[in-house]
Amino acid sequence: MTLDVKYFRGSVAAVHSVLKHSSCPENVYFHFVASKNKDFQELRQMVKSIFPSLSYKVYSFNEFRVKKLISSSIRQALDNPLNYARTYLAEIIQPCVERVIYLDSDVVLVDDIQKLWSISLTGSRIIGAPEYCHANFRTYFTNNFWSDPKLSNVFQGKKPCYFNTGVMVIDLGKWRKGDYTVKIEKWMKIQKEKRIYELGSLPPFMLVFGGEIEGIDHRWNQHGLGGDNLVNSCRTLHPGPVSLLHWSGKGKPWVRLDKGNPCPVDLLWMPYDLYRLSSIDSFDDQEPRAMI
Repeated sequence: MTLDVKYFRGSVAAVHSVLKHSSCPENVYFHFVASKNKDFQELRQMVKSIFPSLSYKVYSFNEFRVKKLISSSIRQALDNPLNYARTYLAEIIQPCVERVIYLDSDVVLVDDIQKLWSISLTGSRIIGAPEYCHANFRTYFTNNFWSDPKLSNVFQGKKPCYFNTGVMVIDLGKWRKGDYTVKIEKWMKIQKEKRIYELGSLPPFMLVFGGEIEGIDHRWNQHGLGGDNLVNSCRTLHPGPVSLLHWSGKGKPWVRLDKGNPCPVDLLWMPYDLYRLSSIDSFDDQEPRAMI
């Protein structure tokens, strides 16, 4: 997971949910990635104070590695360099770690994460994630992309489906061997020249891994609970069983709760909220307070 000031409260709730529903919480190790800036030490100390028995490490992320590759997207939050840290996990995390589950900060689990961990990545599959083949895949890329055969042929012979990069099981060993960070950066460089997509870090993943994803049950990513990327709207749960709730989109549950206008699904996030803000204006004024 990543850590930053704006989403720290969400990260704390996500960690709490993982531990609460894990059959063996002592076996869960957290890899946190935070930008190498003035808040790094304070974020690390806050994790230690809130979860004194947690097994974890906080890694620093050099934003300058990716800043020059980022193109503006339809929502400013998507342009945060830390949003691209998932591309560099194979470099950031020590080589002895060959498999991780990546989670966004706006999720909570309501099931045992061991079940997600045990999913097999068959053959050459590097990423496991729920796929949504009913979504119109073409809309994630511009006409500049589809009208250029040299670019669009990347999907030739494949059946790519939309997948959300907020929940992924990743084989870092295979990623390192295939040098997939460079492959993603290649598409980001093309984007700077030709504007082939509108969304931040998601499209490069789809360009590299589309059609080669290990499909996981949809219960592991009930996404879109924050509305879409432009409108903070209320959404209902999708039909079927749920193991993970994901407030992807513009609206975040802690923000809506603090403003006194939560959506019904935000009440499902509340039991995991261990972090209350004494002031939302200054990071220095934020005080963690356990609610258990």
